[in-house]
Amino acid sequence: MKVDLQCVKNNTDHHTNEITVERLIIRRGQAFSLILSAERLDHNDIEITAETGPGACEQKGCSTDPQRCSSISKRWSVVVLSGSPSAVTLSVLCPSDACIGLYSLSARSGSCASVSALTVLFNPWSKDDGVFLVSDAERQEFVMNEQGMLYKGVDEYITNTSWDFGQFEEDIVDICLKLLDVNPKCLKNAAEDYSARCNPIYISRVVSAMINSDDDKGVLMGQWDGTYIGGVVPSNWSSSVDILRSWIKYDCHPVKFGQCWVFAAVMCTVLRCLGIPCRVVTNYQSAHDTDQNLVIDEYFSDYGVRPKRNLDSVWNYHVWVEGWMRRPDLSQASLYDGWQVLDPTPQERSSGTYCCGPAPVKAILEGHTDVKYDIPFVYGEVNADKITWLVMANGSKKKILSDTKTVGQNISTKAVGSDSRQDITDQYKHPEGSMKERAAYDEAVKRVTGLKESQTPRPSVQMKLSLDVAPLNGVDIRLKLLVKSENSKVQDLTLKMSAQVMRYTGNPAASVWSHTADLQLQPNTGTGLVLTTNQRPEMSAEVLFENPLSSPLKNCSVTLTGSGLLNLLKQSK
Repeated sequence: MKVDLQCVKNNTDHHTNEITVERLIIRRGQAFSLILSAERLDHNDIEITAETGPGACEQKGCSTDPQRCSSISKRWSVVVLSGSPSAVTLSVLCPSDACIGLYSLSARSGSCASVSALTVLFNPWSKDDGVFLVSDAERQEFVMNEQGMLYKGVDEYITNTSWDFGQFEEDIVDICLKLLDVNPKCLKNAAEDYSARCNPIYISRVVSAMINSDDDKGVLMGQWDGTYIGGVVPSNWSSSVDILRSWIKYDCHPVKFGQCWVFAAVMCTVLRCLGIPCRVVTNYQSAHDTDQNLVIDEYFSDYGVRPKRNLDSVWNYHVWVEGWMRRPDLSQASLYDGWQVLDPTPQERSSGTYCCGPAPVKAILEGHTDVKYDIPFVYGEVNADKITWLVMANGSKKKILSDTKTVGQNISTKAVGSDSRQDITDQYKHPEGSMKERAAYDEAVKRVTGLKESQTPRPSVQMKLSLDVAPLNGVDIRLKLLVKSENSKVQDLTLKMSAQVMRYTGNPAASVWSHTADLQLQPNTGTGLVLTTNQRPEMSAEVLFENPLSSPLKNCSVTLTGSGLLNLLKQSK
């Protein structure tokens, strides 16, 4: 018996032809056609079987013998479209809740049999699939687009960089399925894992864990200390394809190195490849609330310098992804359907594993922090309150400020159909300072701790720093400090200001500048100071290289780079 899988037609109909037309790749919830041919075919004795996973069994949803029927139903089924004594054309329906993955598709008629391979993916085009997306423009962006934009920088000076997701490179689908096969749940109980692959909630959570390598055979190893010996500097990556191919080439050993935007971009590739609509999201002034009490504690010494270690922190930016899916596990009324936060960067454990999500964006908006998964942590990232403490010389601490507005700024993603930035902050939280925003925060705190928010008195002096123009490496900056009194009395102030190096993770480093000024502030008025940093004179440096070997070294090269020190990368031999 011969089986014509109609790969060109089927893959085109199922939006998988960009992967390949040399093998059959279909999306569940949609019929595909087969042509069986033999010298003689008994149309009443044709058996089609699809199996996936080790020890596949129909009870677990991994094996099926499609029933023949006159019309397509919502289960594995076969319809005879046309036939002759030597050939028959069949329409086979893979149900919308089938497990995704690689199947063995066998056809038998009498003593004749044939076995073929079939790959099944999620189907955002099918209304019955849990990842169905109504808008075709959004399907083209969040499933089909192989190129994208990532956002970095700081909230006031946002930068972008292009990224090659490459989810339809022919080998990527096999790499993504391999990623599922080596996840710890599959290694522990393959039958249970394969049977759960019908569920995008389960799949997305597994992928979130497998992009990082902290507790499994994950794709990427994270590195944040500035040392990248033996690997690639995270900022040098521009394609998920190179990373995934390197991972599979070296027997599923982690690729070095990644940081948040790299983790997120690779996860976006995997989800889009598997058929789950996905977009990359950047949150500016992103809080890392380690104890998940929705409060970030920030400490300053009495001379204005932050200590170098603090469990809580506020990152310049943090990048995660959103996956689109229904959440029937939370509400049958579709209350939490739609975009779900998924974060593959290893920050905190979730049920013992370094993964995060899926966390419904709708739950984050309303402060429903008791909803699965990891809502308190994600809510803290976008809307935690920041409490500032003054640490005195004797070690005592004084609460001096409660900032309800700084955390979670300019939450950004690539717009549909263009390379422009779309601000989606309003999908995560109500306008800062509004009654709805404070009510959502109080609700979030109550659901997490059972306590009401503790208010800190508003300080009598308000201060704000601003820049006239965007800062440039190697150029002096001019800062404006506005000091405003909300007191009815004259106040004599001593202002202690300092500047510190800060990594994008919010961790402070060396102090580079300090300034002290005395001023008298009149009641209910404001005054300003203009502060200018001054560069020190240029320096010359001589670097000597010594050959420790007994033989001469030939064709050596020296590469010099320096942020703010060299205008261009310089290399000499």
